[in-house]
This record gives sequence, structure tokens and C-alpha cells, in this order.
Amino acid sequence: MSWGIELWDQFDNLEKHTQWGIDILEKYIKFVKERTEIELSYAKQLRNLAKKYQPKKNSKEEEEYRYTACKAFLSTLNEMNDYAGQHEVISENMTSHITVELARYVQELKQERKSYFHDGRKAQQHIEICWKQLESSKRRFERDCKEADRAQQYFEKMDADINVTKADVEKARQQAQVRHQMAEDSRADYSSILQKFNHEQHEYYHTHIPNIFQKIQEMEERRILRIGESMKTYAEVDRQVIPIIGKCLDEIVKAAESIDQKNDSQLVIEAYKSGFEPPGDIEFEDYTQPMKRTVSDNSLSNSRGEGKPELKFGGKSKGKLWPFIKKNKTQSFCFHKELMKRTIGKPTYAFEARDYVLSLKLGAAPEDFSNLPPEQRRKKLQQKVDELNKEIQKEMDQRDAITKMKDVYLKNPQMGDPASLDHKLTEVSQNIEKLRLEAQKFEAWLAEVEGRLPARGDQARRQSGMYEAQNPTTVNNCAQDRESPDGSYTEEQSQESEVKVLATDFDDEFDDEEPLPAIGTCKALYTFEGQNEGTISVVEGETLYVIEEDKGDGWTRIRRNEEEGYVPTSYVEVYLDKNAKDS
Repeated sequence: MSWGIELWDQFDNLEKHTQWGIDILEKYIKFVKERTEIELSYAKQLRNLAKKYQPKKNSKEEEEYRYTACKAFLSTLNEMNDYAGQHEVISENMTSHITVELARYVQELKQERKSYFHDGRKAQQHIEICWKQLESSKRRFERDCKEADRAQQYFEKMDADINVTKADVEKARQQAQVRHQMAEDSRADYSSILQKFNHEQHEYYHTHIPNIFQKIQEMEERRILRIGESMKTYAEVDRQVIPIIGKCLDEIVKAAESIDQKNDSQLVIEAYKSGFEPPGDIEFEDYTQPMKRTVSDNSLSNSRGEGKPELKFGGKSKGKLWPFIKKNKTQSFCFHKELMKRTIGKPTYAFEARDYVLSLKLGAAPEDFSNLPPEQRRKKLQQKVDELNKEIQKEMDQRDAITKMKDVYLKNPQMGDPASLDHKLTEVSQNIEKLRLEAQKFEAWLAEVEGRLPARGDQARRQSGMYEAQNPTTVNNCAQDRESPDGSYTEEQSQESEVKVLATDFDDEFDDEEPLPAIGTCKALYTFEGQNEGTISVVEGETLYVIEEDKGDGWTRIRRNEEEGYVPTSYVEVYLDKNAKDS
């Protein structure tokens, strides 16, 4: 099977077919190129997707990733990054092994095809020239033969005419001989050119064209083989990343299997456990007895039971509890009452409780986390101590490094001046001392909290029993506070009114205490309207007494005659009495 033998007369069709083959190859190159662009785009979208759902640093989301389910999700996001990387590998390999190589091959193929068809056209032009020469000699031979015949006929006519002179007859005879000689020469030339043309034609159809067409056939077969190899490479590039993609999927499955629901449940306990003991049973109140009820010892408005009127929340109780209680209202209110009740008669905790209520009203978070339940406060303090210890260790490592560098400078003065490091060494030492003092402060608060937390087991139950015996009606009052006037669920009591009553009751608890001594004076720089509970209004230019400094929350406690409250520190200019402050 040879194109030179079978397709000897299909030069133009072969030229079209080979051009079509190059077009097919370029089309395949374009297909692979678009596939690589799709892979890159897909990888980019996967990476953006994984980045979008990554937890933000120093945010609440980062804390949520303590749970095993969230850790598994984070592992899935990381594996998706690796998964996207494999698609980038596919794109790179297809570009380098297929697109680039085929593009170079197409250029070479075009040059080769151009040279073959140039040779074919050259041979075609040569045979056409030979054919034209043959036709020209043939026509000349034909013309000379006709001229010789006419000259012979003219000579015979002149020779037969008796009226013609002998000289004219001789002239006609010589003319006929010349024409016959020219015809013979044309015949010989035509015969020579014909033989040459037949030889050239035989070479053209049996040697030149078959050789050229054979090379074109081999070129076309190489193109077909090359596109087949490229298709195999296309599949192999995908096949090479399948094991790594499989590993990514296996890691996702492994992360999913590592989810531990029990561990997550324990983490929820550690995150939200308050440390308080649950309330005891609610006592039965018999309304059938015609006797005057006494005010409960743990009533919000009469904690000490000394002739103060009872405060009602939501009207008269009808014994029907609310079926659903919102945490931000009733439950938080009962928690504040519980905190106040536990601090009554305990001077050590009294001011902390008042600070806690004020922090609720003013929105300030105290440095010792006293606004949190005991267990959560312990966790926060422990976390803060650990962070400070890490910072101390970091500063100590830096100090050691500077010390070693100073020793090197002392041994080799040409490397640097040892005195230049003294300032940095002093600064690091001061930072270490500050961090140690800060750590000691938080460790003291932590030790205090750990000493207050109730022990687990029988001791905790005994303390709970003693507490219930001393305050038998605490939970009862909380339950009554959750009732609506008609015994149904209502939300008419707002959180603002609850905090207001809470603060009022707290103020009553401290009525008998001695007022805090003044530690200095202050001058109001601006007018401040104290509309919230615990604040006090001041007028620009007014002078007042300072009884408590700003503790870092932006508020200063002042006194005007018998009235006390908080004002923003930026609104006043404080003049502290050093002697009073030290005492």
C-alpha cells in the first residue's frame, strides 16, 4: 500500500488531506489547552473555597475548632488544598508534555509538508515544460512536412509546364529539396524530444511522484501516531495523580472517623459549666391557712428581713410556671439573685458582687474575669496564666540569645560593640519582670477562685444541703418571678427593669456599710448625663470627690454629698491625694 502508486494522480487531494491533518492536530492542542485552563480555574476555586471556610485567627471561630467535628472539617479543608494542588499538577503536566510538545511538532510538520509539496510542484512544472517542448517540436515537424509537400507539388507543376524556363524549374527543384531537408530535421528533433519526454514522464510517474508521495504518507502516519501518543499521555497525566487524590480522600475519611461525640460533649461541659450547685426543691406554700405570710428571707427586696416591703414581679403568682424561659431574662436574673444571696454576709465577696452587677450595667469586662461564673472564670484565668508563662519563656529565650551575642562580642570585638546590647538586654529584663508580676497577679486570682470552687462528691452535697437549709426559699422566689400575672407565659418584664431592681436591692445590702473614703478630687471637663443605673450626672466645671480610680474599664467612681456613681474617666480631670491613696 503506497500513496505513490495508488494515488499517483491525486496530488491536489493529498495536499488538502495533509492540511486537514494539521488542522486536526491544532484542534487537539486547543482542546488540551482549554482543559489545562479549566483545571487551573477549578484548583483556584477549590483553594478559595477552602480559604473561605478556614477559621479566622483570633476569632470565636478558632475556639470552636476544639471540637472533633470541627477538627475533622478543618482537616477536610486542608485536604481540599492538596486536592486542588493535584489539579494544578494535571494542568502543568498537560501543558509541558502535550501542549508545548505538540505545538513544536506542528511547526516542524508544516515545514516538512511545505518542502515535500514544493518538490512535487517542481517535478510537476518540469514535466509540463517537457510536454510543451514536445508539443512545440511536433507542431514544427507538422508545419515543415506540409511546406515540403507544397514545395514538391510546385516543383512537379513547374517541371510539367513547357512554357517555364529551365532556370525556374531548377529553382523550384532546389526549393523542394530544402523543404524536404527541413522536414527531415524537424522529424529528427521531434523524435528526440519525444523520447526525452517519455523518459521524463516515466521518471515523473514512477520515481519522483512515488517518492514524494511516500514521504508525505510517512509524514502523515507519524502525525497520526503522534496524536495517539499524546492521547495516551493525556490519560497518564490524570492517572498519575489518582493515588495522591485517593490519599486525600482517605485522609478525609480518617478525619471523619476521628470524630468523637463523647469528647465533644465533654468540651461543651468544660466551656459552659458555671460551677454552681443546682437549686433544691421548692417548698409548698399553703394559701388555705388564714395566717399572714412572712416575707421570704431571700426576697430580692428584703434580703435581711428588716421591715422592707416585698417586691412583686409580674403581679400575684397563681402557681403556674412558665413552660419556656429565655436565658437572657429570667435565668440570668435568677443567676444574679443567686450570686447576691451567696455574697450576703461575706465582706470578702461583697464588693466583687457589686462590681459584677455594675459591669453588667456598664458593659465593662473586669480584668480578673469576675463577671464570669466560677468554673468559667477559673478556665479564663488558667488560660491567661499559660499565655503569660509562654511570653515569659519567649522573653527569657531572647535574653539568653542577647547574652550569648554579648559574650561573642566580648571575645571578638571586631564583630560588634558589646555595650550596644546593654540597652536591649535591660529592656528585655524589664519586660520579663513585668510579665512575672502580671503572672503572679493572675495566679493569685486563680488560687483564690480554686479555693472558692466547691469540691466534688459528698463534700459538695453537704455544702449544698447546708446552703439550702439556710436559704430554703431562694429557688421558690425565682420560680415565682417566672410566673405571669395570669399564670401564662409573658415577656412584659424587660431585662432593664430586672437589672434596675437588682441594683436597687444591692444598694440596700450595702446601706449599713461605711462609705468609701475619698482618695482625691476631680473637676468635670464636660457635662455628663448619667441615665443608666450606677452612673451619676455632672456639670462642666463641677468639683467632686474621687472614691475609686479607673480600673482600666474607662469609668471613675465619684461622690457628691451622699450621692455616688460612675462617670467616664475622659470627662473629668482627676487630682489624687497621694497620702489617702497610699493609706
